Amino acid sequence: MKYIALLLVLSLLISCYDINRNCNDFKTGTYKSEITIDGVLYTSKFSRESEIQIETFKGTIDSSSVRWINDCEMIFKTINPKNLAEKKDIHLKILTTSKDRYRFEYGYVGETNKRQGEATRIN
Repeated sequence: MKYIALLLVLSLLISCYDINRNCNDFKTGTYKSEITIDGVLYTSKFSRESEIQIETFKGTIDSSSVRWINDCEMIFKTINPKNLAEKKDIHLKILTTSKDRYRFEYGYVGETNKRQGEATRIN
């Protein structure tokens, strides 16, 4: 009986835990992003305004329109796609925030395969 009561109290405490996310702090700015895919770390730099993001990845500059779904989720659409993969919209969700960085998950719209990464404000 003691174990059931303890389990009940622990589950109540855990269910009340709320992750503090200040996503509005990250709607604009200049950032460095890091993601790991198949054990390889990829880094990019990007600058985001409320409706556009310009990213530099491996020496290539790419621009995307940004549509905010809510305070912590957005959809990216490549402005000038060069292939079929770039024509797919990307959904990004901010998972956690701290003073100058946020953790996120992203994937193609409509697909369940999600990857995670972290972005740090550099300006």
